[in-house]
Amino acid sequence: QEIKQKIEKYNAKVTNCLLMKLNDDGTYTGFIKVHLKLRRPVTVPAGIRPQSIYDALKEVNLADMTDKRTSFYLPLDAVKQLHISSTTTVSEVIQGLLKKFMVVDNPQKFALFKEMRKDGQVLFQKLPLTEYPLYLRLLAGPDTDVLTFVLKENETGEVEWDAFSIPELQNFLMILDKEEKDKIQQVRRKYEKFKQRLQQSL
Repeated sequence: QEIKQKIEKYNAKVTNCLLMKLNDDGTYTGFIKVHLKLRRPVTVPAGIRPQSIYDALKEVNLADMTDKRTSFYLPLDAVKQLHISSTTTVSEVIQGLLKKFMVVDNPQKFALFKEMRKDGQVLFQKLPLTEYPLYLRLLAGPDTDVLTFVLKENETGEVEWDAFSIPELQNFLMILDKEEKDKIQQVRRKYEKFKQRLQQSL
């Protein structure tokens, strides 16, 4: 009864028809949006066509059709909408997202965060793999300014470099080189301005 009241209250605030639905067994279904904020490249099958509706219905895993792999960057802050159940865990959401984008990387490389805004600050909290995202969405309401789900790299603990492919490691080196050059330029510009001000004062 309590869940039913929460769902009715939630649906009353929905403006985009993405309602939650209560099932006879007490579970419920609904929608969540996940923002992908991945800074590292992901590994996908090389030369594979996009997944069709037929493939999805037949649960065809296109990634298994080739051993060739390539790495690329997903668009920063891409958004994916998922229809899930109240029994769907964070672990299943991560695996589902990777499958939709045909990412073959180990799911342990990724983590789901909840993003909250409080007093003008943006706060991130990593969600445990056993958490239920739809329940969090129900409690927070449909307003994404109150709560947003974000998929990011799992930064906890030591990085297991052996888990990455050669193309990924090469991309990391390129990223580090670029970041190093950018940092050097920032420092040079800072001291160049300081030097100009000193000369003007003299």
